[in-house]
Amino acid sequence: MKAFPPERIVCLTEETVETIYLLGEQDRIVGVSGYAVRPKQVRKEKPRVSAFTSADIPKILALSPDLVLAFSDLQAEIASSLIQAGVTVMTYNQRDIDGILAMIQHLGATVGQEQRAIKLVNQYKSRLANVRTQAEGRPPLKVYFEEWDDPMISGIKWVSELIEVAGGTDIFPNYANQAAAKDRFVTSSEVITAAPDVILASWCGKKVRPEKIANRPGWDTIPAVQNGRIKEIKSPLILQPGPAALTDGLDCIVEALRI
Repeated sequence: MKAFPPERIVCLTEETVETIYLLGEQDRIVGVSGYAVRPKQVRKEKPRVSAFTSADIPKILALSPDLVLAFSDLQAEIASSLIQAGVTVMTYNQRDIDGILAMIQHLGATVGQEQRAIKLVNQYKSRLANVRTQAEGRPPLKVYFEEWDDPMISGIKWVSELIEVAGGTDIFPNYANQAAAKDRFVTSSEVITAAPDVILASWCGKKVRPEKIANRPGWDTIPAVQNGRIKEIKSPLILQPGPAALTDGLDCIVEALRI
């Protein structure tokens, strides 16, 4: 980094944007992902420089960033291009709740707000514990979380964990341990056999159509379909491994599981 704490940060995913805003260091951000929508003012305040797996490298370089924040192997090519251009790139790879909390604390230290980040992490830990306690004693509902519809992709680890926190049971916990989407493909027959009580869906960047899910061949035997318990969770609230998932995303799951 050219400066510490870095004075000019580009965020290629939305969770680091939201975290830096929560830490009160948003003035350090000079460019963001086009998917960044939290907080609302970010779309007006910060220039957009990337999608998810693609980025405007010349535009990023023109911003003279001290640091670019990326996420996972999915942005490896972007990171490589920036590194070759002499830019410092930090890539996170959080796939579960503990990883999200670790990212927040590490990023806090990076922007000179370690104590504020620790306080934020502790608030999230307390919130998760309270939600878990409130769910105790209720019969667990079997939940199918659908990240994409064609092919059908089940939920990743942090989503599976949040379902458990809310008092549900993920019907595909083994798939949840797989980081790559291609390793979480599920078949229609698997879902029918698992007979979920609730179906949660968040099709990344695409509106969920509950009627399309309900009309899949053979799905009329699934309790969630029979009882009309198919709920959409907007992708910015649950598919980014950051503060949104631990707050509004979790709240959506809790609401969907209310008996």
